[in-house]
Amino acid sequence: MLTFQDIRNNEAVRIYIQSADSVMNAMKFTEHGFAHAGIAAQVATHILKVLGYDARTCELASIAGYMHDIGNSINRHEHAQSGGAMAFSLLTQLGMDPAETAMIVTAIGHHDEGSGGPVHPISAALIIADKSDVRRSRVRDKADIAIDIHDRVNYAVTGSELEVFPEEKIIRLGLTIDTRICPVMEYFEIFLSRMLLCRKAAEFLGCRFSLDINGTKLL
Repeated sequence: MLTFQDIRNNEAVRIYIQSADSVMNAMKFTEHGFAHAGIAAQVATHILKVLGYDARTCELASIAGYMHDIGNSINRHEHAQSGGAMAFSLLTQLGMDPAETAMIVTAIGHHDEGSGGPVHPISAALIIADKSDVRRSRVRDKADIAIDIHDRVNYAVTGSELEVFPEEKIIRLGLTIDTRICPVMEYFEIFLSRMLLCRKAAEFLGCRFSLDINGTKLL
């Protein structure tokens, strides 16, 4: 049975994540490397674990989260679909069960707000994990915050916490934004569609998505 540790230690997977992040760097995007992959894997797993999903489903979420952005090594455009195809090839070569492979490639193929949506629990957890990863350390060059809104918004986030409350059926993202760097409105300018997708993903999991910024509930 293929494990998350097997995937994390796989040289081909590591190379594709590095390649994808290099492409994003060349395009002046925020960090999309091992840090983001690791956070997506951890958070997706945490969401499902707290909601009571079995251990294997949680591990598959870890694998999907870790591999979800490898399609950026081909092109940012439609990277979810190309990433799913790449994951299919890799996981098949590694001997993963086809039913489990299908779960992972479907989650990867549906994680982007431009073309995807929650279609099963792993995909829903991955969407929330991916879109909630907003943090200062994703900014590669502080000088870019004056000219790039994505860098400015990420740099302005000084605190981020995703919490799951199974009894209340709430998935809450709490952010602290330094409004001296950017107003809260700039966050919504680039993240509104992603937060609405998170709301759909939470609803798929039988929960309500809540967004708090600087102590104020906004969603």
